[in-house]
Amino acid sequence: MPRFFVQPEQVDGDAITITGGDVNHIKNVLRMISGDELSISDGCGRDYFCRIQSMNRESVTLHIENSWDSYVELDTKLYLFQGLPKGDKMELILQKAVELGVYEVVPVVTARTIVKLDDKKEAKKLARWQQISESAAKQSGRAIIPKIQPPMAFKEALAYAGALDCNLIPYERAKGMEAARAAIHGMHDKKSVGIFIGPEGGFEESEVEAAKAIGVTPITLGRRILRTETAGLAVLSILMFELDK
Repeated sequence: MPRFFVQPEQVDGDAITITGGDVNHIKNVLRMISGDELSISDGCGRDYFCRIQSMNRESVTLHIENSWDSYVELDTKLYLFQGLPKGDKMELILQKAVELGVYEVVPVVTARTIVKLDDKKEAKKLARWQQISESAAKQSGRAIIPKIQPPMAFKEALAYAGALDCNLIPYERAKGMEAARAAIHGMHDKKSVGIFIGPEGGFEESEVEAAKAIGVTPITLGRRILRTETAGLAVLSILMFELDK
């Protein structure tokens, strides 16, 4: 069933009005007609089962058949602090991170980041990344559209992460798997968890030390060295499995 997001103010009694680009997608891409079924989320945790009531060039009006509190989101909000990778790797990371339940993604510029974004490129990239997040959220049945923050310097990212309950940083020199398992298991009582992933080449030792100094916990991901586009998704997968009910 096709899924779309609306703002809470678009829900009015037993009706929902869809506007903007989704109108064209419903009418001309999906070729839906009156009576067809849609799944709707208000982005605040409420889901709706609807049927198309009427359509015109600028809007689609839906009748709400049923509604319920969404059950798909984790109780713990997962934040991915992703070192900016080369090429289009960020797009893959974002798509899969959203599917795996990430709450927010913060692109991070580190000492070994190769990508350079000027203001114009950054605005264009950010719009593209947010579009990918929305598309992945629709496809995977999320109740929210994860926010993609503008890129931050590493020190800014550490300061931002300071407001979270706990933060993890995979690091090849971290203690063994038992310590990593204990750290992951300790996430159950946390409301927010940050995950720091370096770009190609990883973090410099001074960056890891700076993270540790503010309480970020180093963990190992095993005996193998994972690529930047693999490491964050591996941690998200582990946390999703550990924290899901």
